[in-house]
Amino acid sequence: MDYELTEHAKESLQKRANIRLEWLEQAIDSPHRVEQDRIDPSLVHYLYRVDEFDGRVLRVVLNENVKPPRIITVFFDRSLRGLI
Repeated sequence: MDYELTEHAKESLQKRANIRLEWLEQAIDSPHRVEQDRIDPSLVHYLYRVDEFDGRVLRVVLNENVKPPRIITVFFDRSLRGLI
């Protein structure tokens, strides 16, 4: 999937050097779970368990209403560890 990174998403990836682009892309292509944002209906949360990173859950927040889709932020969601 083609996508665009916001400045915030780029900064998040720079700060969190442990997040690999391949995991981000796997989260978008083959998420373990997808959730609608509770506040903004244009945003979708892709959740992906990264087994090779101790089962942590990567959350990728995407605006799918623009072309190409825009990644708003990406981070490991500690609250979901062990739940997905």
